This record gives sequence, structure tokens and C-alpha cells, in this order.
Amino acid sequence: MRILHLQSSLLVTLLAGVSLVNAAGIPTLQEVVVTADRNSLIGVADSATEGTVTAKQLANRPLLRAAEVMEMVPGMIVTQHSGDGKANQYFLRGFNLDHGSDFATTLMGMPVNIVSHAHGQGYMDLNFLIPELISTLKYRKGVYAAEDGDFATTGSAHIGYQRQLKDAFADVTLGPHQYRSLLAAGSREINGFQLLGGVELAGNNGPWDQPENLRKFNGVVRLSKGSVTNGFALTAMAYQSDWIATEHVPERAIISGEIGRYGALSANDGGKTHRYSLSGEWARTDAAGSDKLSAYVVDYGLNLFSAPSGFINGSQGDQHEQADQRTTWGGQASRSWFLGPDLKDTELTVGLQLRHDSIGNVGLYETVNRVRTNTVRQDTITETAAGLFVEARSQWNRWLRSTVGVRRDQISGNTTATGGQFNMNNGGSVNAGQTSPKLSIVLGPFGEPANTELYGNWGYGFHSNDVRGATAVTNPLDGAAAEKLAIFSKAKGAEIGVRLKPLPGWSSSLSLWRMELGSELVFVGDQGVTEARGASERYGVEWSNYITPNDWLIIDGDIAWSKARFKNPVAGDGGTYIPNAIPLTASLGITADHGGQWFGGLRLRYLGAYALEETGKEKSSPFWTANLKLGYRIQPKVQLSLDVLNLFDRKANDVEYWGGACTRGEQAGGTCNGGIDGRLIHPLEPRTFRVSVRASF
Repeated sequence: MRILHLQSSLLVTLLAGVSLVNAAGIPTLQEVVVTADRNSLIGVADSATEGTVTAKQLANRPLLRAAEVMEMVPGMIVTQHSGDGKANQYFLRGFNLDHGSDFATTLMGMPVNIVSHAHGQGYMDLNFLIPELISTLKYRKGVYAAEDGDFATTGSAHIGYQRQLKDAFADVTLGPHQYRSLLAAGSREINGFQLLGGVELAGNNGPWDQPENLRKFNGVVRLSKGSVTNGFALTAMAYQSDWIATEHVPERAIISGEIGRYGALSANDGGKTHRYSLSGEWARTDAAGSDKLSAYVVDYGLNLFSAPSGFINGSQGDQHEQADQRTTWGGQASRSWFLGPDLKDTELTVGLQLRHDSIGNVGLYETVNRVRTNTVRQDTITETAAGLFVEARSQWNRWLRSTVGVRRDQISGNTTATGGQFNMNNGGSVNAGQTSPKLSIVLGPFGEPANTELYGNWGYGFHSNDVRGATAVTNPLDGAAAEKLAIFSKAKGAEIGVRLKPLPGWSSSLSLWRMELGSELVFVGDQGVTEARGASERYGVEWSNYITPNDWLIIDGDIAWSKARFKNPVAGDGGTYIPNAIPLTASLGITADHGGQWFGGLRLRYLGAYALEETGKEKSSPFWTANLKLGYRIQPKVQLSLDVLNLFDRKANDVEYWGGACTRGEQAGGTCNGGIDGRLIHPLEPRTFRVSVRASF
């Protein structure tokens, strides 16, 4: 926590004098949506693919992991291919988002995605989330919102925490494989201020032959006054975790019996991580307009040990460590003016965003049993990103409104090599910018009462690339020449859509979208290099439904289809398929809570088969899964609940890849020969029961 003390004066300075935009803040007309549900979006939304998820919708949703709250974004899939302390794997709109490279998430104005990260660009670790404290999750797909900057290619999510709780509570959860969790939270009013606190302690071994030994601590303290639109909040958070991971393994190792279905190739993979933060938000709204201001400082660290290729390089195994130690600070502010009926009720917003990452060490090391044996590369990095945006939202007449925006981003970075035999010639500075215009046209609402609206959206966006890839001249693995890559990967997107209410309580939206990327550039943390994978295009259709026949029953369902291809055939095999781009997903959820003794929720999820490599000949296996929550209130302040995860005990795989690896037996038998290509899998966890007791005070 020392970094929070050292940087607190900087945070105060930002709060007092820097005008930067609240990335979680949506223009004032949008904020009306926050107090309602998705049924209220007609008349205020800018696209068919934006929405707001409330605490009520999350309350009875069964979750295996905290990050699965992101599956409330229609079409998004959240999986894991390693231990539960590592960032999840995300999929949306035909993108393998990896650990977050093309979807931007903020929590209370703090960006979650991490730039120039040791493991992967845009690394989005949401294990520090406490779902029970979430007040709203506001999502937008596409590149059409001017306030969304880096990584908001497929879209963005802005998560807010509660400022006060109806009741304090303590929740104890137990399950097999030594799963245990304690969550306690509450709030109280002190002289007109609200003070909220929460703490979470958790442990788990999982179903793996090699116990995960997960140990997790989460804490939050939040002081606030007023509301999101007129008030302020100061929040301190602390999270730390350590674990032993079972990585994805060659499927043939399980089929041959060399390891069990839940076995590991190598021992002692996993790691430890922490995230300590201090943030502040302030907002004021009156008849003339609104002001928003936020600032944050984050102390972050990760030591991640992995051996995804098993034993290609010898009997000692291919384990490596990726290390990341940094301080991130920044802030955001915006000013909106309500220009009145003479100027078409235009809301004009100007915003500024600033982020600075001071990375004291980011490195890749060869290790044996978590002991470093060789430094592949080690660097220090400073990276600063600034974004300025202007947006005008106008109501031209009863049935036509528009949002026109433009955004200018500038990124500067400096890399200094501090270790690695073939890395010392790398390093240098980069400075580049991009201008991104945006446009949304809305026709409607039509009907009496208003029940139909049409949308057209177009815009440019981007995800940034690792500064090391933009300054490298040699490959740190072998000293071969490396080509410097652009810091910006430009994206262009467009979509048309419709939102309607077929019946009372039923909100439905349909959209057809298209996206082009200038290059599928990604940082490959396992090798310490940035790879250029060619320009790409994607298009698809999405249908989402939200049904509330009464105030105690919620039904939601969505289906998303997409096609993802490289524009040019990949050298070597001539394929154009983008690996791990899921073409078809679907979900159906039902939650019920009449306020009586019984409550619960059921969630079904489908993942279609996807190409594992560029020719499309090798594909994953499609599957359905189901999760169930069933609860009973013993008395008004005491409730008992049962979560059944993977309800039908499906023997499927959370993630499948195609790549080279060797098992211990293949290395010992002399058949490895530099790696054997094949299917790499991480099995879905078997049916799991978790029992919770919650007492409110």
C-alpha cells in the first residue's frame, strides 16, 4: 500500500485542477438510462447494441468466477485456460479478445486494461471485482462513442459500485475441493456522508490433480456524498492473489493416459498478483449543463509462471516467468452544455483523458520451478496517453436525432532495455497520434406508445500496441532483425439496427455490423515479441431480448453470429480463418425473486465450433452449459442458497487451441523434434455445488 501514500498528493492535485473525462460517465441524456432497465432505452440510446445492467439483474445470477459478470454483455463469452488468479479469456463479435486487447473496461473511472503488459496487450484482470457491490454495468459495442478510446474496438463496459447498501451482510460460501469464501459488506451514514466497506477472503483447490491452492484477498472502502450526477466518491481498493495453475495441455496426453483429464504437464505454474488503488469521482449537474471529474492511482504487480509448450526444450520443462511492476495514474474530466431548443436541444460535450504508466520492470525469464535461469528480455517503460474528444448530440425533430463526435489520441512511450542477451540493442522512443470521427443517426421513436427506433452507426477506433514492439530492432529470443511496428492499430466499424417493444415488458434489438482492422497486431508475452498477423474484416448479426412480464421475473436471451477472416491468405498454409474467432454464441437466462421465501436463476450458454488454425480444417467442439442458483429465505434477514455450476456435468473444454507442445513422455522418448502440433485444451470444470449462507443486519 506504500504507493498509495506516495502518490496521494498527485491524486489530490488531479482532482483539484485537471479537467479529464469520467470514462464511466455517459453524457447526461444517457444517465437517465442508469436509473432504469433496458426497457427504457428507446428515446435515449445511440445504438441498438448498448445497454445497462443493474444490481437487480446480477443478484440471482450463478457465477463460477467474478469476471463472468461480463457475460451480461450480449454475445460475450468469458473462459479460463489457466489458474483463477490470471485474467480471463474473452470472446466477442468474432474476436478472440485474448485477455482484453479489443474490449475496454473501466471501474469507477479507472481503466482496467493494462498497456505494454508482460503477458499481453490490454490485459484485463477482473478478479478483483466484487459482483455483489456492483450498482450498474453500462456497455456499448462498436467504435461509435467519442469518450471510448484505447481498446474499445468491439466495445466497452463501464462498471460502477454502490454508494450505499440497504443492509449490511455477511456471506459464507463452501464447496468441494476446499472452496471457501467469506464476503462481508455494509454502509452507514456519518454526518451526511455515506461510508461503505467490504472485504472478501477466498480459497480454492479446484478439480485439478494439482491443487490450485488459490488464496485471494479483496477489500474496498468508499466514502461518498450525493448521487452519481451530483456528488462525489472517494474509493480505496486492495486486491492480492496467489495460485498454482493447471495450464492447457495437449489433448493427446489425456487420450493416451499420460495425464488425467484434470492433470497438468508441469508442476508449480501459476503466480501472484496485486492491485492497490485510490480513486475519486465528482459530478455536478444543473440547468446549464454538467461537469464530471475523476482521478486515480494504481499500484500493480504480477509474477506469472507458465509452460504452455510443455517440454519442447528439454526434460527441465519450458516454464517461463512474466513479471510486471508498475504505477499507473491518470484522470478524466468533461464539461457538457445544454444548448436549448433554439439549437435543437443539443448537448455539447468536451472531454479530456490522461493516463501515465511508469513501469519499473517488465520482463520475460526462463525458469525452472519458479527459479530464474535466464533473462530473455527485461525493460523499463514509461507510456503516456492523452485523449481529447468533442461530441454533439442533437434532437432535430420528434423522430430524428444524431450524435456527431471526433476524438484525438496521442501516445508517447519510451523503452529502456535492462536485461537480455539479445535485447540490449532494443529500446527508444515512439510518439504517434490518431484522429477518430464518429457518427450515430437515430430515426424514431415511432408508434403509440413509442415502441420502435432505427439506428445507423459509423466510426473509427483503435487498440494500441506494446511500446516494445514499436521500438524493437532485434528479436530478444535469438537476435534476428525485428521490424518496428505501429503503436496504433486502426479499426473502422459500422452497424445498422432496430430496437422495439413487441409486447409490454419485452424489449428486443437486432443489429447488423461490420468491422475492419488495419492489422491483427498482438504482443506475444510468451516470446517477448509483437507479431503482425495481417489486416482483417468481420461482420455479423446480433439479436438480444429482455423480457420482464412482471416486477419479479426477468428473462433475457441473445444469439450472435459472426464471420471473421484475414483479408489476405496467411503465408505458409494460405488460410484466411482467424483462429479462435467464435462464429456462433447464444445464451438464455431466467431469474425470479417474488420477495417471498424462494428465489433463483438459471443460465444456459452455447459456444459454436470455431477454427483453431488459419485453414479452418481443425475446429473446436461446440457445447452447451447450464448454471443454476436456488435460494430460500429462512427468515427475512437470513437466506440459504445453492449454486450448481455446469448443471449437466458436460465433458467439454473451456478453451481449445492449436499449436506445438510436447509432453514429458514425448521428450523422454525422443519423439518431440521441436514440438508436435495438435489440439491444446483446458477442460471445463465438472459439476460443482456451492452452498451459501447470508445474514443481513
